[in-house]
Amino acid sequence: MPPMAVAASLSLHLRLRPAPYARRTPPRHAPFLISPSPSTPPSPQHLRVAHGSFPRPWRPSVRARAGTVEAPSLARPGGAVETDRLPSDVRDRAMDAVDHFGGRVTIGDVASRAGLQVDQAERALQALAADTGGFLEVSGEGEVLYVFPKDYRAKLAGKSFRMRVEPLVNKAKEVGAYVVRVSFGTALVASIVLVYTTIIAIISSSSDEDNRGRRRRSYGSTIFLPTDLFWYLDAGSSRRRRVENENGMNFIESVFSFVFGDGDPNDGLEERRWKMIGQYISSNGGVVTAEELAPYLDVPAPSELSKDDESFILPVLLRFQGHPEVDEQGNILYRFPSLQRTASSKGGGSREYVGTKWSAMFSGVEKFMEEKPWEFSKANASERAMVAGLGGLNLFGVIILGNLLKQMTVTPGGLISFAAQLFPLLQIYAGSFFAIPLFRWFLLRKTNDDISRRNKAREERAQELVLPEPSLRRKLLSARDMAQRKVITPEEIVYTTEKDVLDQEYEVKEWERRFKKLESD
Repeated sequence: MPPMAVAASLSLHLRLRPAPYARRTPPRHAPFLISPSPSTPPSPQHLRVAHGSFPRPWRPSVRARAGTVEAPSLARPGGAVETDRLPSDVRDRAMDAVDHFGGRVTIGDVASRAGLQVDQAERALQALAADTGGFLEVSGEGEVLYVFPKDYRAKLAGKSFRMRVEPLVNKAKEVGAYVVRVSFGTALVASIVLVYTTIIAIISSSSDEDNRGRRRRSYGSTIFLPTDLFWYLDAGSSRRRRVENENGMNFIESVFSFVFGDGDPNDGLEERRWKMIGQYISSNGGVVTAEELAPYLDVPAPSELSKDDESFILPVLLRFQGHPEVDEQGNILYRFPSLQRTASSKGGGSREYVGTKWSAMFSGVEKFMEEKPWEFSKANASERAMVAGLGGLNLFGVIILGNLLKQMTVTPGGLISFAAQLFPLLQIYAGSFFAIPLFRWFLLRKTNDDISRRNKAREERAQELVLPEPSLRRKLLSARDMAQRKVITPEEIVYTTEKDVLDQEYEVKEWERRFKKLESD
């Protein structure tokens, strides 16, 4: 409806339910049917296409009629902070996406940039807008945009107690993790000191005065060596700074690293995966092939059996509300309508598949997702050798101490009694010091083999796109032909919640009055 024909007042009804199903002739949509392939074992699930119609994707629509204006409202319950109900990672990823696009976004912009589910992105945008004074804009085609003020982060931080506390909680977690790492390393030094001091005390108590003196002098150096290790705990020690490796790890921390490792090197892998997939789909106009997304998913290596199996695409369709379409040549393509509409011109322009120049098309999007192998320990070789040597010294001392405690005929007192009470813990510590790393070593071998296999499969899938077969090339070109990227400009906005309804009604009347005056002149 042209602006000149807009009535004196508008009623905008935002419908958040699917549009009626529609059939096309010939049918271009087809539903997925998951069924076991007759030529393969029944366990794998394969994807085939059944003829018929497929429901059109959800999209908001706008209906105008005479009456009062009913705009999509942003709920602001009394005093409640809507953003606090969101998971922290969802909130932060959504805010990063809003910042990237300059504060004016569609749901698809946030979903693709942050790798969030479309429903999650919509919920996050509604909460952020409600808490920060954001507003909605509606285009003539019914597309909804969320617009945020430049200082929306400051407004949200001032309102949300949770956001003010989270940095302190995260800092406390970091300090706690560091204390645990240092405490475990310190326990090794303390165990060695206690064990060997107790051994000397037991031997000394069973000898005469002269022999006791000689033994004290002979074992004096033994007591000194483990005690001397305490200089590693001195945060200002220049010697400690000299033994810190390139990762900033000191000796005491390397003890924990040797036994327990340094954590998952692929932490945040799923978030990175969905960000890469969302940005890839968006940068290609919302229409892609299964072969293009395979390098980012956990797929088997290319083979004749896996060639026609596209069931791995289902999680992507569910997350980004996509659906399959069949082109005129019978190729199955996947359209994601929510990722075809954007409020930003970043990354705009038509894209064509250009074979060997494929890697230069995607503005920083990697060709395939690569997992990092697990490391046994980030400590350097000399530190690992020193830790293993001290662990062996401690284990040897615990064995000797156990034999001496069994041979004692009198009730011990003082230091010996204290060590006897702690002896079960000393045994557990000394035994687990090598049992845990040994178990981890076997486990990491299998884990890294699996990671290497997945990386190789994804890389091979990516190589298929660099030098595609003729049939695959036609399929990719068809996807580019069907791609559509709609940039919603401010000129297309017909309603906004930023202004009062009466103000917008007045602007419509004023615009019509001036237009009629120009026509009459």
